[in-house]
Amino acid sequence: MATTTATMRLSKELGGFLRAHRERLSPGDVGLPHTARRRTPGLRREEVAALSGVSVAWYTWLEQGRVDASRQVLDAVARALRLDDASHRHALALAGFAPRAAGPYTSYDPNLRALLDSWPDSPALLLGPALDILARNRAYADVWPDPAELPDERRNLLLLLVGDERHQRVLPGWESVAMDLYRHLRTRADRRPEDEGFRRLTGRLRSARPDLDDWWACRSVGDFAPRTVTVTATATATVEITRQNGPTPRPYAMNLLLTPQPQDTTILVMTPKAPKTPTTPEPTDPPSPDAPASGVPRP
Repeated sequence: MATTTATMRLSKELGGFLRAHRERLSPGDVGLPHTARRRTPGLRREEVAALSGVSVAWYTWLEQGRVDASRQVLDAVARALRLDDASHRHALALAGFAPRAAGPYTSYDPNLRALLDSWPDSPALLLGPALDILARNRAYADVWPDPAELPDERRNLLLLLVGDERHQRVLPGWESVAMDLYRHLRTRADRRPEDEGFRRLTGRLRSARPDLDDWWACRSVGDFAPRTVTVTATATATVEITRQNGPTPRPYAMNLLLTPQPQDTTILVMTPKAPKTPTTPEPTDPPSPDAPASGVPRP
């Protein structure tokens, strides 16, 4: 019964995922003529069905989570919806054609904590599946506010980036990092429909930043992209320097490393980089390709 319930939840997640992408497309995006009267946004179900080579009734049932699909049919639907590689893989995973998460998260390998401590100059966090902060190294506390000072329910990297002014002062370009982390999160959340941790986090994100509701309602998925970020340290170890000269921005290479299954944890590590020179300019924290003119990335 538990397996059947989990499968039904995944089918509904797949249906919602496909519907969200259908509603983001216009007829012109897929080579169809535009018609004047459209009661709903995006493509109609019959248009996606025709492009995919299936019946309208079957495609409707697919979005409603009432039917199973073969890999070949899902490939055809993915092409019709113009899914990118990450979204295509995600749809296949929701349909059972890729390894799923091993189960509810319980603990992490202590060797991962030792790995963090082996980087004396690179701030690093060990993160759970929902981006909860499980451990940090000393270098992290030298740059960022110490998560040990926060209550357990607030020790979440994404929640802190979008809702804590101290973290935003450390990382002025926090928006594109947070958006990429949310895409990474959605990729895993949809594969764990029974996990309450993801739902609790979504509720906290909506409560902390209701103005970013279009982020939290978005069904975009993807892997976190490595990047260079500019960080302004504000921690205790740099108080004297800050008092004398003000905060000193410093570039770091930021990467999100996946740990082996069944851990299902990630490591966010920031490696110091040499300061930029006028002769070798390097862009930092490039905006998302979906960013509007205001600079705030949109899903």
